[in-house]
Amino acid sequence: MGVEVKVEGLTKSFGSQNIWRDVSLTLPAGEVNALLGPSGTGKSVFLKTLIGLLHPEQGSVIIDGTDITECSAKELYEIRKLFGVLFQDGALFGSMSLFDNIAFPLREHTKKKEDEIRRIVLEKMELVGLAGAEAKLPGEISGGMRKRAGLARALVLDPEIILCDEPDSGLDPVRTAYISQLLIDINAEIDATILIVTHNINIARTIPDNIGMLFRKELVMFGPREQLLTSEQPVVKQFLAGDRFGPIGMSEEKDEAIAAQEAAMQAAGISGGGTQDDFSEIIAQVQPNPGVPVRKAAIRHRANVLEMLPTLPANAQAAIRASIAEEDARAAESPESVATLVALANTDFSTQAGIDAAMASADTQVVERPTEVLTKAPVADAFVKSPAADDTQTQPIDTSAIETAVNKSDGQGSNQA
Repeated sequence: MGVEVKVEGLTKSFGSQNIWRDVSLTLPAGEVNALLGPSGTGKSVFLKTLIGLLHPEQGSVIIDGTDITECSAKELYEIRKLFGVLFQDGALFGSMSLFDNIAFPLREHTKKKEDEIRRIVLEKMELVGLAGAEAKLPGEISGGMRKRAGLARALVLDPEIILCDEPDSGLDPVRTAYISQLLIDINAEIDATILIVTHNINIARTIPDNIGMLFRKELVMFGPREQLLTSEQPVVKQFLAGDRFGPIGMSEEKDEAIAAQEAAMQAAGISGGGTQDDFSEIIAQVQPNPGVPVRKAAIRHRANVLEMLPTLPANAQAAIRASIAEEDARAAESPESVATLVALANTDFSTQAGIDAAMASADTQVVERPTEVLTKAPVADAFVKSPAADDTQTQPIDTSAIETAVNKSDGQGSNQA
C-alpha cells in the first residue's frame, strides 16, 4: 500500500523570489491526487521538494514517518526508493537505449538477475505502448514516446508513491486517455499514493480522488475532488473553465484597470474564450478496467466525502449526492465491468466496521451481479436496502433515503480547504 505524505508549513524561495509559502496538505495513503495552478506557480518545484531534490527554507515533508528536510543523506536515499517519478521532460539518459533507461532503477536499487530485469522492463514497455522500441535512443523518438518511456521507468520498482509532472504533455488526446486509465489501474493494483501535476482539466475532473490548487504563492485549496470541482471561488472557476476573465492574468495577477476593463467586456456579453461546461455537476470518475482489483482508494475516499458532507455548501452537497446516486445506478446496471462501483454500492458506510469489511474484501474482483444493492444516505443516517436485483431486469435504485437526508441536513460550510 502507498504511504501518506504530510506537508506542513512548506516555504520555498530562489534568492529573493518567493515561489510559495506556508503550504500544508496531506496526500492520503493510496489515493490519487492532482495539483493544479497557472504556469509558473511552482508545481514542479513542489514535486522536487517532495523527493528532496530541493530543500525548503521552512516547513517539513514527512514520508513514512521520516521528515526528509532533516534526515541524513543515507536516510533520504532509502526514502527515495519508495518513489517513482515521471519528470516533465522524461529526464532520460541520452546515451542509453530505452531498455537501459527503464532498467536503470532495477540495476541501481535491486539485485535482480538480468533475465528478470528484462522481463520486468519489457512488461512495463508494453504497458505504455513502447513494445519493440527497446533499442532506440531518446533522441530517435518523439517527445510523447520519451514521456511514456519515463513513465515505464517510474513504474519498474512498483513504487509506493508515484509523482507525475504533466503526464499528458506531448501526448495526443487518445494517448492521454490511455495514460490516465493506466494510472487508475496501477492505483487499483498496487494501491500506490499518486500525485499528478497537470493543466489538463479533463484529467483533473475525472482521475484524482483529491485536488489542490496553487495560486499567488499559496495553496488555494486541497481536498476531495468534489469540493474543488463545485467551488465558487473565482480563481478556481476561472481555471477550470479556461476563461481569460477572472483573477488569473497573463502574468498571473491582474491590476485593477485590466480587471475593470474585462468586467465591462464580460457584462457586454463578450466571451472570455472559456468552456461552457456545467461545473456545478460532478462528472463520473474513471474506473479501473474489468479484471483489475477493486480500487481501495475509492472506498476510503467515499467514506471521507460522506463524513464531511454536512459541512459543505448546499450546491456541493447536492452535486455529491447526485454523483453517488449515479455511481450506484451504474453499479446495478453493469456490475461485471465496474467492480469498484459495485463494492461502493455494497459498503455500509454508516459504521467503521462496514468500511473495514469492504476494505478487507476489496482484493476479490466482483464479477457477478450482487444479490442486493445498497442505497446510502450520508453518514449517521439510516441505510436502506432495495429488493434483490432481478437477473433479467435491473431494479432502479430508490433514492428517497438520499432525498430525505437532504432535507434533514442543510449544512452550510465554507468552500475553503
